[in-house]
Amino acid sequence: MRVAVVEDDDGVGDALVEALSARGHEALRMRRGADLLVRHHGVEVVILDLGLPDADGLQVLRQLREVSAVPVVVLTARSDERSVVRGLRGGADDYMVKPPRIAELLARLENVTRRAAAASGPPAEVVTTGDVRVDLAAHRVEVAGHPIALTAKEFELVRALVERPGAAVSRQQLMDRIWGDAFVAVSRSLDVHMTGLRQKLDRPGLITTIRGYGYRWGE
Repeated sequence: MRVAVVEDDDGVGDALVEALSARGHEALRMRRGADLLVRHHGVEVVILDLGLPDADGLQVLRQLREVSAVPVVVLTARSDERSVVRGLRGGADDYMVKPPRIAELLARLENVTRRAAAASGPPAEVVTTGDVRVDLAAHRVEVAGHPIALTAKEFELVRALVERPGAAVSRQQLMDRIWGDAFVAVSRSLDVHMTGLRQKLDRPGLITTIRGYGYRWGE
C-alpha cells in the first residue's frame, strides 16, 4: 500500500514509516496538513494525526473530504469520546489512540482500504449524452459524430464530470484533480477552461453551473 503518514512528531512519524516500510508498504512522510491536501493523489490510505502544526487535523480532514474519498485512519493522542465521535463523523474511516500496536494498525489500514475498494466500481469507459459521446479510454469526444479537439485540461474536465453523469462536482474537486490543489487561487483557470470547453462542445445546457458549488454533466 502507498500510505501517507501525516505526523509532525519525528519520533512517532519515523517509527511508523520504518514499521510500514519493513512490511513492504510505501510510506510517504508528511508533517503538515497542507502537505496532505496537495499530495494525496495516488495515496491509497492516510494515517492522520490531529495535532498538526499548521491546522487542526479535523479541519484538514474536512477539507480533504471536499475533494477525496481516500480512506483515512486517525491516529491521535486524543482519547476522549467527543474527539472520537467528531473524527468519525468528520469523515475518518477509523480512529486509533496513540500509542498504536503496529499489527492492529496494519489490520485497520487493510480493512479500510478493502472497504473502499469494494465500494468503488470502475467508471464506464464510454458515456453518451444526447449526441455527445465521450470515450475515456480512447481520449476522444465526439459531437454529432464529429471529433472535437480538446486540450489536455479540457479533456480532464470532461472526464471528471462524466464519471458521474448527473451528479454535482464541486469546484474544489475539479481544481484538486486537474490543477492538483483545491485550496489555492486557481479558480480563474477553471473558469477559462470551462468557457473554452463549452464553446467547443456547443451544447448549451450539457454542463450546468451550480451557483456557489460547481458543475453537473447532463441531467
